[in-house]
Amino acid sequence: MKRRHLMMGGAAALGLGACTQSKFKTYSGPEVTYIVVNKEARRMYLFNNNKVLKDYDIDLGFEPIGDKFFEGDGRTPEGTYLIDRRNPNSRFHLSLGISYPNAKDRAEAAALGKPPGGDIFIHGNSKPFRKGTDDWTWGCIAVTDREMEDVYAMVRNGTPIQINA
Repeated sequence: MKRRHLMMGGAAALGLGACTQSKFKTYSGPEVTYIVVNKEARRMYLFNNNKVLKDYDIDLGFEPIGDKFFEGDGRTPEGTYLIDRRNPNSRFHLSLGISYPNAKDRAEAAALGKPPGGDIFIHGNSKPFRKGTDDWTWGCIAVTDREMEDVYAMVRNGTPIQINA
């Protein structure tokens, strides 16, 4: 009888392990050498040199047209930046930090007498925070949680990102 309980308990534990899937994936393909975001097309591309490795539909800031000028304007910045940090505990599943603001961004905001803001990320899609519109972030770039797991595994800190209008 004891042996049967042990076997049943072991089978149940294996079954539970199969149900829980980690959000942390591994990637062993070609290096992502840069990222391109085309805001108007709502597309993000992960490149290895001149080859597109993956592409994604994206959501942007709630005021998607134009460059970001100051904190709270709801715009996604435009320009060249770097992926400079990782957040495995993001409230938006997983996230990769973008090096906004740069010196030009800070100067533009200062000329308007406003702070430039910060905390611009590529992140997953946290349902409680979604407003139900296509562009809903505060200036970030959002993909689905499942897609973010792939992006998080593929992209390293220091990867350049070009965000176009």
